[in-house]
Amino acid sequence: MGDDRAVVRVLLDRRSHTYAEEAGIRLADRPGPLYQLLVLATLLSTRIRACVAVDAARELFAAGYRTPQAMEAATWQQRVDALGRGHYRRYDERTATMLGTGARLCLDRWHGDLRRLHRDAQGDPSGLRRRLTEFPGIGPTGADIYLREAQTVWSDLRPYADRRALAGAKRLGLPGSPDRLAGLVDEPDFGRLASALVRVALGEESAGEVTRVAAG
Repeated sequence: MGDDRAVVRVLLDRRSHTYAEEAGIRLADRPGPLYQLLVLATLLSTRIRACVAVDAARELFAAGYRTPQAMEAATWQQRVDALGRGHYRRYDERTATMLGTGARLCLDRWHGDLRRLHRDAQGDPSGLRRRLTEFPGIGPTGADIYLREAQTVWSDLRPYADRRALAGAKRLGLPGSPDRLAGLVDEPDFGRLASALVRVALGEESAGEVTRVAAG
């Protein structure tokens, strides 16, 4: 347990920011940030590097598309152009369409407020995943991304670790269950840990370097 805690401390020192924070989302249990996280999860769901998806999200938000109302009001070409500025070019046209359709679904079904989705599912992860996958571009992986990041503000989800987070834990020799991983950090920090573990799984962070430094 002591060695595991040391590994976690080093990992969080090196990778302290979630993907939402990198995208400029000040995550809170409010309609705007929760919608922005949906946009980010949509972008991260495609076969593209995470850093490119994060840059594309920042460009969309910089263009003012921070709410479903603004996203839908933008023209398809404006969304394509914003994605292009973030170098999200391989999937830009299809994603621009999905973002517009998803914004309309958010408005029609949830009145632009994903807190309603959370309440409708009564905080049940499987219910949340099912509702999230109704959005275009959000499959099981995208729903996992959303819930992994949202647990920083939806405390009833914690500890939420998807298969990528658990794969990162395995590379570091850490426990393979969310509950055991949760014992290594303060409860509010679990979302940061889950995000950092994903970076290890994706090769954005070196498992060997983390464990070497932790062994110090």
